[in-house]
Amino acid sequence: MAPNKPDLVSRDYTIHLAKRTHKTTFKSKTPKAIKVIRQFAEQAMNTKDVRLDPKVNKEVWKQGVRNPPKRIRVRLSRKRNEDEDADEKLYTLVQLVEVSSFKGLQTETVDSA
Repeated sequence: MAPNKPDLVSRDYTIHLAKRTHKTTFKSKTPKAIKVIRQFAEQAMNTKDVRLDPKVNKEVWKQGVRNPPKRIRVRLSRKRNEDEDADEKLYTLVQLVEVSSFKGLQTETVDSA
């Protein structure tokens, strides 16, 4: 890793949404799943500013408010904030990674090149 950019990194994670939305009222399952994805990204990348890609939102809402997907594979990318007057120097971008099966997948660091 380059010594001048240790803070910019991308990783692929599988988030198990079913266990995080268990025992939640039907009408708040998918909104809670979106909040859980934001919270997961915040903890994994140590940034307060989390931005969801519209594809992630579409994938989670695809089956309606009552049935969010059981698992979702996402790429968390820590990036530098271009806005000079922003509170945070870094933000996290959450992007969807399409997979055919979740079997045997682990957290992977992705080369940004």
